[in-house]
Amino acid sequence: MLPNMHQAEPIPDAARAALDRLLSSGDLFRYTAPQDSEVALLEREFAALMGTRYALAVSSCSAALFLSLAALGLRPGARVLLPGFTFAAVPSSVVHAGCVPVLCEVGDSLRIDMDDFAARLPGCDAVIISHMRGHTSDMDAIMRLCDRAGVPVVEDAAHSLGTTWHGRQIGTLGRVGCFSFQSYKLVNAGEGGILITDDAELVARAIILSGAYEHNWRKHMAGADAALEAAFARWQNRLPLYNLRLSNLSAAIIRSQLPEIPRRVRDGRRNHDRVAARIGTSPWIVVPPALGPELRAPDSLQFQLPELDAAAIAAFAAEAEAMGVAVQVFGLSADNARAFWNWQFLDAVPELPLTRAMLMKTCDTRLPARLTEVECDAVADVLVAAAERVMGQPRAYGT
Repeated sequence: MLPNMHQAEPIPDAARAALDRLLSSGDLFRYTAPQDSEVALLEREFAALMGTRYALAVSSCSAALFLSLAALGLRPGARVLLPGFTFAAVPSSVVHAGCVPVLCEVGDSLRIDMDDFAARLPGCDAVIISHMRGHTSDMDAIMRLCDRAGVPVVEDAAHSLGTTWHGRQIGTLGRVGCFSFQSYKLVNAGEGGILITDDAELVARAIILSGAYEHNWRKHMAGADAALEAAFARWQNRLPLYNLRLSNLSAAIIRSQLPEIPRRVRDGRRNHDRVAARIGTSPWIVVPPALGPELRAPDSLQFQLPELDAAAIAAFAAEAEAMGVAVQVFGLSADNARAFWNWQFLDAVPELPLTRAMLMKTCDTRLPARLTEVECDAVADVLVAAAERVMGQPRAYGT
């Protein structure tokens, strides 16, 4: 039987006691408690989970990206390089920070085209790497180029919680990493985000910018930290407040799910690999392979139909949906926020032929970690059957 692909996992019962206490007390604001609010505890626990010194929980991953750029102190009009395959919120965060998005090509692998990246990097002041749908670009090459150029890297790891590169957590490779707790992510709070870093100066600026007015930045300190306290003192009253804070209610929901992350990563990887192997037997479907150093934690499946034209791909998506599996084709669904030509808020939308060609044939479907193996097989069978209905049964050689 086909599952409901859009249904989220239940919130663990562990959240209920914390939520009941918060609702009874009305203590929903992170700065109401003298110390150890739900949000402060989340920040410490998430930083420990990721192996970083600092974390700042905020209202969304978009807010985390914006604050990262603002905390870097980039000049107005600074150029920020980012992949042409990402969600519209990423270039939007650049615009919000008063900077200029510079888009680079993304190839059929769903990863950054490194030749184009290297060609566009000169003259850029920062880089955002979107690990879009959890696909990691060549971070060895990216970090080498950016370190050589002295350009800071912000990782948009909204889809990559639990993914590793050479055994290191994605989000810890650049100067700062940003994660999402939106409802379709590995950890679900409906909305919410968090940034992590080892840079005391950057996190102090981000905390004040996020809305730590007066001396509420003290409630972000878990103990003695001379570098952090000195940075707060330097920036007190010198930065605007954007009020992008997370509430205690959201933090309690997130904290209850942190122990679930290893299981969700394991099950999500199992489900992805099982469905990918099964649909890979179709002559019409190709699943882009992972890079060698990457161990993904996927919660969705991307595949391509390289032999089909646009009409056939649209027919495939319609067939799959009619059989119970919703498929989004990034370049064909109307006003898709992941198609760069729809980012009309940019002063100039570039033409990226490699990225456009990839988006026109790349399909995306939800594949939650909660699915059973039987359900995964049913999903795979629908995708294979939809392709066969559109293209017909493949003929044996010589017939």
